[in-house]
Order: sequence, then structure tokens, then C-alpha cells
Amino acid sequence: MFSPKDLFLRRQARTRFALRKKAGGRPRLSVFRSSKHIYAQIIDDAKGTTLAAASSLEKELKTDLKTGADIAAAARVGKLIAERAAQAGITEVVFDRGGYIYHGRVKALADAAREGGLSF
Repeated sequence: MFSPKDLFLRRQARTRFALRKKAGGRPRLSVFRSSKHIYAQIIDDAKGTTLAAASSLEKELKTDLKTGADIAAAARVGKLIAERAAQAGITEVVFDRGGYIYHGRVKALADAAREGGLSF
């Protein structure tokens, strides 16, 4: 039997493999959610560098949010990553949900990033 962690890692690898095939040179918007916070990075896989990052741990967000682990926090992180992407000159990305289901916090972050000007 596989542990839940093993199944998650398999799902994550399957998602990233499919994204790399369809990316067409676009950077990847990667999401990580923990039980207390949510993080987002825009990564250039060709160079292996992070172009922009945002999380619910940042000072400007931490003071306004009740917790970093709810839909409101994910939406704020999505808007912040979209702003930072615009500053870096990035308009198109590929959304990497990792092994997470596209629901709840992950969906809220994606919707806020789209509203902020990112297209995927």
C-alpha cells in the first residue's frame, strides 16, 4: 500500500510532467499550501530561478489577515503575486496546483491572480 504522502507526490509529479509538455516556454506559477499559510512562486524552469514570490507570511499581509490558512489569505496572496509578476514583466504563466485539488484556497489564489492580470 502507498502512504498518503506517496500518493500526493505521484499526483504532483504527474501534474508537473503534463505542465512542462504544455508550457511552451511560459513560467510556472507554483502553489504550496500548509496548514497555517499559503505560498506562491513564479518559476522559470529553463533557468531554474524564481522570478516572483508571495506568501501569507509577509508583513503587509500578516497584519491584515486573521489567519494565513483561509480563502481570504489565499486571495490576497494571489493579488500580490499578480502585482509582482506585472512588475517583473510577466503576463502569461502556467498554473501548477501541485498535488492539490483545484478547490478552496488553491482556487481562490488562482482566481485572484487572474483578476490581478495574470493569464493562464
